[in-house]
Amino acid sequence: MSHFIVKSAHTAEDCKMAVKHFREHHANFLTHYLWGCYDNDHTAYAFVDAETHEEAKMTVPPLFRDKAVVTKLVSFDPKKKTDSMHEG
Repeated sequence: MSHFIVKSAHTAEDCKMAVKHFREHHANFLTHYLWGCYDNDHTAYAFVDAETHEEAKMTVPPLFRDKAVVTKLVSFDPKKKTDSMHEG
């Protein structure tokens, strides 16, 4: 299982519709998302544990899924001298 951040952006004009759509069609995930709307950042954010990017993206309702961005997150162990991506 991997950790991902899922970002689902919507416009200010679509804000009420986005929350309503989450509530009506994906209510089980509505509370898993954090919303930046009150700070004029019309994006819903979630930290998701999933096997793949695609599985993490499935937490976004279909109406917004195409525009969603999923990023795999990792942590680094300070005891390890190197890692495969940052060697050198």
